Amino acid sequence: MNLIRLLPPATADRIAAGEVVERPAAVVKELVENALDAGARHIRVEIEEGGAGRILVEDDGCGMSPEDLALSVERHATSKLPEEAMLFAIGTLGFRGEALPSIGAVARLALTSRTKEGAAHRLTVEGGRKGAVTPAAGPPGTRVEVRDLFFATPARRKFLRSPRAEGDAALDSLRRLALAWPQVGFEALLEGRPVLRLAPEGREARIAAILGPDFAAAARPVERRGETLSLWGLAGGPAQGRPTTAGQHLVVNGRPVKDPLLRMALRAAYRDVMAPGRHPAAALFLELPPALVDVNVHPMKTELRFREPEAVRGAVVAALRRALGLPLGEAGARLGYAGPAALRRAPPLSAPLSAPPPAGFAEARLPLAFAPPPPLAAAAEPPPPAEPPAAPPADHPLGRALAQVMDTYILAEAPDGALILVDQHAAHERLTHERLHAELVAGGVRAQPLLLPAVVELPGAARLLEAAPDLARLGLEIEGFGPGAVLVRALPALLGAPDPAPLLRDLAEELAEEGEGAALALRLDAAIARLACHGSVRAGRRLAPAEMDALLRAMERTPRAATCSHGRPTFLRLGPGEMARLFGRG
Repeated sequence: MNLIRLLPPATADRIAAGEVVERPAAVVKELVENALDAGARHIRVEIEEGGAGRILVEDDGCGMSPEDLALSVERHATSKLPEEAMLFAIGTLGFRGEALPSIGAVARLALTSRTKEGAAHRLTVEGGRKGAVTPAAGPPGTRVEVRDLFFATPARRKFLRSPRAEGDAALDSLRRLALAWPQVGFEALLEGRPVLRLAPEGREARIAAILGPDFAAAARPVERRGETLSLWGLAGGPAQGRPTTAGQHLVVNGRPVKDPLLRMALRAAYRDVMAPGRHPAAALFLELPPALVDVNVHPMKTELRFREPEAVRGAVVAALRRALGLPLGEAGARLGYAGPAALRRAPPLSAPLSAPPPAGFAEARLPLAFAPPPPLAAAAEPPPPAEPPAAPPADHPLGRALAQVMDTYILAEAPDGALILVDQHAAHERLTHERLHAELVAGGVRAQPLLLPAVVELPGAARLLEAAPDLARLGLEIEGFGPGAVLVRALPALLGAPDPAPLLRDLAEELAEEGEGAALALRLDAAIARLACHGSVRAGRRLAPAEMDALLRAMERTPRAATCSHGRPTFLRLGPGEMARLFGRG
């Protein structure tokens, strides 16, 4: 009895299709890449039922003759590798010749195409069964319509997420391609609503259109010209960090990628200035000879293999650090790494200390209760004799505040003589988190209506609006304001008056990271953590002595005060024994 047998062609085609057509977003990506390779100057996309119901991609590219149309749905047929040697120097986006036959194997596919010189023709494929090429009507270019995705593989269809989630993923894929090809115009409709309309433009204008004008205005230009590698783009500053890597747009030779080496280079460039748990936002365009990069590593072609990975990584790190105004150090020209920031920035011991910044500035006081300082003595009375400061009470384990270091850390003395160093932002973030959580448990976070409602435009608007009932329980009241925008009517009263735009952007990314299948409690806790981060005192905020002591006392009364909402420590303790060992006295 033979145990090994050949699969029927239809079954083999559907299995192979799974490598290319993972979800509707993959279909949009493959079809738009085909349109770009065909020289399209304008691409129109329609998505219905999250793409599972219908996907339409129209372009004004070169089109196909009747003969090419018939071959286009045959497996391994392609116009993008005229010579076998080009497999090792690929200059197009799609090249495998698998997209159309794979889509046709699991869906109902209809193609209408026309060259500029010829007439239009139409071809259909249903579940792998190919129809005949017939005359049709249509303008120059190609029109591809995909209906009932995965109807031929019902098990795969069951694993699709909700139409909203699949539609958002498809739009994200389209936006990344639009960012990579600013010279091409794009138009998109989602469930019949216009959600994207981009005219051909320059790279900087396209970055502003995709990542937002605020990012483009505040980002730092990145540029490097080399013999084999050129880099251009915009990099967000440390304050523009995101909770996820969704703000990282990397383009190599016109191909949007999510390459681990390039993301590692981003982390390395920002490691000295980006807080743990935050990720830099950037739009970077790399260009290098196709022979120096292998794009045939990943089925979706989102990961690459560089011939000289360390040289690429070093060039990216060095260019980013130069754009951020960070020193490169001895190895900067090669790898862009310069060692610990504290050692690089420390002034010589003989250098005079800079004058302290002026006391007090235009920020609201911390929302912590503390006793006001005693009134000043009358001018005629002589000052009382100096007395040594009282020892911190034993019931205050964090002790009394001694000073503020770098306008970021509070230095305190504990009752046993230990030194305590508190990260003021991390500590206040935990306090805010616990107060928001307590209000939520008590019935809902108290909201503060805005005097003038704020309009915020962001790609994740639909995701936020779906979560609007949950966000209202957290004191954040929003409603739709046209495609891609929300109207903010109220914010949690505990947060004061933060800018709602970065808060909503981070919340949208946080909700996407958690996923729609996450439990309500988990999603609410993630949202509370993000609200707490935006509503807490920042590093660089100068505190009065009474505010520092009040922060220490509040930490002592607060559960989980040893870590912030993201799990980072809020304070460090250096006991007398540890100090003695450091000075060689133990």
